[in-house]
This record gives sequence, structure tokens and C-alpha cells, in this order.
Amino acid sequence: MAAAAAGLSWRRVSSFTGPVPRSRHGHRAVAIRELVIIFGGGNEGIADELHVYNTVTNQWFLPAVRGDIPPGCAAHGFVCDGTRILVFGGMVEYGRYSNDLYELQASRWLWKKVKPQPPSTGSPPCPRLGHSFSLYGNKCYLFGGLANESEDSNNNVPRYLNDFYELELQHGSGVVGWSIPVTKGILPSPRESHTAIVYCRKDLGSPKMYIFGGMCGSRLNDLWELDIETMTWSRPETKGTVPLPRSLHTANVIGNKMYVFGGWVPQSAGGEISAHDGEWKCTGSFSYLNLDTTEWIGLISDCQEDKSNLLPGPRAGHCAVAVGTRLYIWSGRDGYRKAWNNQVCCKDLWYLDTEKPPAPSQVQLIRATTNSFQVKWDEVPTVEGYLLQLHADSPVPPAAGIPGTGVPETSVLSPQGGSSLHQSPQSLPNVPYPEMKADHPSQTNNVIPNNVQVSLASNSLLKVEGKEKVAAPESKITHETMKNHADATGFKESNAPSLLPVCTSSPQTSANVGELHDLDKQTVNPDASVSSTVSSTQTMVTQQAVKTESSSTNGAVVKDETSLTTFNSKSEAAETAYVMPSTRVSSGQTNDSHSSKTPQRPLVKARDRQWYDVGIFKNNSAVVSQFYLLPEETLNISNKMESADAPDYRLLKKQDLFPGTVYRFRVAAINGCGVGPFSKISEFKTCIPGFPGAPSTVKITKSVDCIHLSWEPPASPSGNILEYSAYLAIRSTQLQENPSQLVFMRIYCGLKTSCIVTAAQLSNAHVDYTSRPAIVFRISAKNERGYGPATQVRWLQDMKTSSSK
Repeated sequence: MAAAAAGLSWRRVSSFTGPVPRSRHGHRAVAIRELVIIFGGGNEGIADELHVYNTVTNQWFLPAVRGDIPPGCAAHGFVCDGTRILVFGGMVEYGRYSNDLYELQASRWLWKKVKPQPPSTGSPPCPRLGHSFSLYGNKCYLFGGLANESEDSNNNVPRYLNDFYELELQHGSGVVGWSIPVTKGILPSPRESHTAIVYCRKDLGSPKMYIFGGMCGSRLNDLWELDIETMTWSRPETKGTVPLPRSLHTANVIGNKMYVFGGWVPQSAGGEISAHDGEWKCTGSFSYLNLDTTEWIGLISDCQEDKSNLLPGPRAGHCAVAVGTRLYIWSGRDGYRKAWNNQVCCKDLWYLDTEKPPAPSQVQLIRATTNSFQVKWDEVPTVEGYLLQLHADSPVPPAAGIPGTGVPETSVLSPQGGSSLHQSPQSLPNVPYPEMKADHPSQTNNVIPNNVQVSLASNSLLKVEGKEKVAAPESKITHETMKNHADATGFKESNAPSLLPVCTSSPQTSANVGELHDLDKQTVNPDASVSSTVSSTQTMVTQQAVKTESSSTNGAVVKDETSLTTFNSKSEAAETAYVMPSTRVSSGQTNDSHSSKTPQRPLVKARDRQWYDVGIFKNNSAVVSQFYLLPEETLNISNKMESADAPDYRLLKKQDLFPGTVYRFRVAAINGCGVGPFSKISEFKTCIPGFPGAPSTVKITKSVDCIHLSWEPPASPSGNILEYSAYLAIRSTQLQENPSQLVFMRIYCGLKTSCIVTAAQLSNAHVDYTSRPAIVFRISAKNERGYGPATQVRWLQDMKTSSSK
């Protein structure tokens, strides 16, 4: 099969929820991060609803739009600029076309009809359908389409267009007006139902628009190029086999490739293409054009029949949209019944990963105990799971008196061990992209969908990834909640069988931090992307208060009260004090990973120091208390992971982690193309008994000229607390030499569980851009044995605030 030979792995999505739109053709789609937004199209009437599909949660929803809601339309122009969408033209009813322009602010689901200025020379675009409407920079480029020469909509007199317009946009909202650019070279011939994409090579930097195919009485397969800088049209020479003439196909740019799928193509007979007035059919063919070399590569041929339902069926008038490096295809028509106007539309949704995922960020430590780690890493879009591996060093002898790693004891757990979730009407937050990322790594570990049965044993880290039931209407789930509620069945269907079972931390072993709801829950949300508004009165760190997030790195020795403390976030291998086992989860079951019984430590031979699998995880966080010992003949599996199947973990022996031991971690993302490259290596050390736990329940209160830090004593002090120390990450020449090594100044030492951070101290603060801009604090407790792990709090700054620091 050509698809198999090309390494394609199409996945049909079958486990979605929510109000699924009726099948149609002539609709359009764009993507805003993980959301696919679909508008218009027709099938027994033109659709006027706006449908949204969340690719992470496999949920459809109908946003509550308002404002100047446009009428339904088909074969219209549809482009996305940040979080705003522009709709131009299209068929509003049979024989009647539009030249109206609408803008949708997706952050508020607000429609607005906009009236651009007409061009200084010539007329504005006439009503049309089947045109192309492409965005580059602050300009939209309109080409061609089909107009109706007759004033009587029932008497359609078609006129194919090849006019070319430029629409200048205002920043954020609104438009300036139309213009008719002066172009060089020969214009493409008139056409409709063609495609147009814009591509800019990284090395040359000259943006080009490519027009392919379309209809002008017969289908076309010509390729045209417009140099946007010089406004010059040309016909590039191509290599390879050009796809058959077609219209109503789709074209999408991913990387340096233009992927062309489907459309109407000539019906071949005996290997010969039919005559000009011959029969036409829908196709499921799939090709791409390498835009750097202008070479066509066929992936699925026009004549290929797929009886196994492993490929999307033939269709035309469908929509296709790229989400990261993943291509989604939905609906379209696959032909006609005997009556010409009785169309057969597809109802299926497919996606294809076009390349392996990039390497995730380094593994970060959230919490360490004597025999486990809670870790996270940044989410990689459109992946099906993550392979986490560790590398065990020889046991490290204990060392005392050094602030180490930890996080606040801040779990918000339901009686079943799952994190609770705030729910509100679906919307996109109206904030810049860096602040829109929902980054709640531990929020989703224990959420089980209503239709999935998952066994959660208490004595094993291995689980089938699941999610807890969410008792709320689907239309009442927040954007961040929807992003994190991935469907377990979707993962199983879309992943290779060899990659199962999927791992997740069990309710009994996880130290989850849930989203905060109200002031009664005295907790800090370690990764809250919340409002930047800060009250001048005493407030919690909640969605209406200060933005903070928490994670942990290991620290070096604090020599005296006035010395600077450096924490190397690259190696994170410094000595770590002990964090007492969690006792907050009361499940009535034995928690083996926090058992007081210490396993016998085996000798680690040099030849055994290689990478071991911790497991494959659906989400970007994990609680690690064990890893898998591979059979002798597969010890080098990690070196050939990209070509080899993952082992069956059910057949492998497991090894517990040991106290006072350094472990190296790396993680790789998995999608339909396989396992991607591994992240950079992180090092963490399990804790040593006897030191106090990390301070918990950190609060930040902002006033006019200072902020107030407060915290609760460790849940596990391991004796009497003698003092606390608070640190602030400051600007330093050392940071310029090694940006990964934060430099901390002690700003408080004493018995009180609160301190004031003055404006003068804050003026020295370093703004960390590792993920989101933040000012970093650390707080640790000391007992007779020494300092325990430090709680790190990242006080998130908005872009304006951070740039002024």
C-alpha cells in the first residue's frame, strides 16, 4: 500500500464528545492553538453555526457567539490572525453570493461586521464564492472565485475571476481597506475552488504565495507562484508527478511541504484520463509539494482503493487544518446519489502526524521523597504520549544541612484522590499567547471519562491512563479544563498497540495540586496561569489574585546569612534533604511507594548504567517510584527506540528507587510517526531521612510598595523547626555567564512564618524566562539536622511588568 510505504499513519477519531456538527461540504476551518474552529458549509441548507473542536480533549462545543453574527455561507474566505478570524464572501443562498467582511474575536466569541475602505483605483471585490483568501503579516490576499453575472439569483450566469486584491488589517482588530496591487508577470487564469497558501523559506526569507488547481469549466492542476515582496507572478518548474487536475481540494503548509488532499478529479477509464466533458469523481489521493525543491511526492494515489478503513475516504469540499505538525480532515462530500441535488457527505474526522514530535523540555522536579519523584515537563502539542526514562547512578552518600528540592504540601484532592476542577463557560482567555497555555501537569492524572473502566491498583505505578468523571455540562467547561481532559480511549485507538499500557501516577502515590476555587482552601497552585490583577489587600494566590507557579530545583550550601546562594537548574544534582511521605491521601489502601520498608540496594555495575524505561505516560507529569529492568538482550533498546517497539511492561521486572541516590531523567514525545528525540538530561536525588519537609501553603499579598510572603510549617517537620529562610532570585553577572544557574539572595531568616519583601529588594529581582516570565522565591525550614527542601514559588509577571523590571 502506498500509504504504508510512505510511512503514513492516519488515525480516525471516534471517541469525541459534545454536539457534533452535521456533515457538510463547502465549510472552512482554522486553528487557534489546540482548537479547530469550523464555520459555514452546506448540506440540505447552508449552516450558520460556529463549531469548535478541541483536539486535546476530543470535545466539540458550540460557543455562545454574540455581536454582528453573519449569515451562514459556503465556499467563503476564512483566515486566522492570532485570536481573530476574518470571513469574506461566499454563497449565502443558492445563486446569491456575498462580498461582506466579518471579524470574529475568538477570545470573546464576538462577531463584528467590518467595512474596509474601497481601493483608491478600481472597484472593491464583487460578490463571489470559491475564492482564495490568504494571510501573510498584516495583509490578506484575495484571488479569483466565481461570480454571478445575473441579477436574478435563480438565473445563474457564472463568471470565473482572476482578480487580485490586498486587504490591509489593523493591529488586533479592524481593517484599513482594499487595494489592487500592481503585479508583474502573467496572472493565473480565472478559476474557483482552487487553493492558495503562503510559505517563506527560513534561509531566503522571501514570502511566496502558491496557487494550485481549481475549476474554470474544467479542472486544473497548474501551479502558480507570487513573490509577495516583488509582486511578481511566475510558473515554477516542478519535479515528480503532478497530481491530477482537481477542484474543491485542500492545501495546507506544514514545515516546508504543501499537503494536497482530495477534491474532484477526472474519472479515468483504462488508465486514460477522461475527455474534457467526461465523468468526474471524488478522490482520496494525497500528495505534497516540497516548497524548497518544488518536487511533488505522491503519498496516496488517485486510483488507490482502501477497503480496510485505514485511510480517509474520497471526498471534496472538505476542510483540512494544521494543528502543529498534525493535519486534521473533517467531513466533505464523497459523491452524489442518483439525484444531482442529493449529496452524500462524510461524517468522519481524521488526523495525520506528518513528522515525529520535537524533543520536550527538560524534566523538572516538583517533589522528591526518599523513594519517589514527582516530575513534569512542558507539554508538546498533538502528541499521544511520552516515554520517560531514567539512568541510575551509583548510590550517593548522605549529606546534611543543604537546602534541596521540594514543593509545598499543597494537594487539593478529592476523597477518591482526584484533583477538583473549576468549571465555567467555555471561552478563550483574552491574553497573549504565552499566558494562554494551560499548564497544570498534575491536574489531569486521575480523571476518568464516563465511558472508560480503569483499574487503579494501589501497589503498582502502571495504570491505563484515565480521567475522573467531571460532573458538569460539556458547555460549562473552561478552556484550560477542556485542554487537559484528554480521552483515554482516544489514546488507545490512536496509538500503536505496542505502546500500551500507558502509565500514570495512581491516586495513592500522586501529590496532585488542583485548581483553587475559593479562599477556604489554603493552598498554592504551582502552575496557575491566572489573572495578573493583584489586590492590595490580603488575598490568596487564586485565579483572581497573584499569579504564581511552583516547581523545584536542588540548591547549594548556604554559607552565612549575607551570602548569595546559587541553584543550578541544569544539573540539579546537589544534596537534597528529606521530604516526609505524604499522608494526606486517605484511600484505605496501602501505599507501597511510601512504605517504611527500605528495599535492599543492589550493587550498580558500570555495564548496568544505561537508560531504563519508567513507562509511557499520557500526560506531561508522573510520579516515579519504580522503573523497568529490561532483559539482557534488550539492554540497548533505548538506543534503537525510534525503530523498535516499546517492550511489554507487564512482562518486565520493576526496580524501586532508593534513598540518597542520583537519577538522571530524559523524556521523548510519541505521535503517529513514532518516538521523537529525547529531551536534555536532568538529574535529581532522592531524599535523605531526618530533615524537615518543605514549607507549604505559600501566600503572596501585594501592596503599593512591597509584597508580603507567608507560609505554613512543613507537614513533616521531623523534629523542632529552628528557623526559616526565604530567598529571592536576583540579577547577577553569573546569570549572564550561565543563564541556567539562578542566583539567590536571602531576604529573611527567623522563626516567623512570614516576611516582607521591599520594593528595593524587588528592584533587584531577576525575571526568569525559562517558561513564563516570573520572579522566583524559595522558602526552606531548618531543624536540628539542618535545612530541608525549599519550596519554590514562581510569581508570574505579565509581559509589560516583566519588561519593566
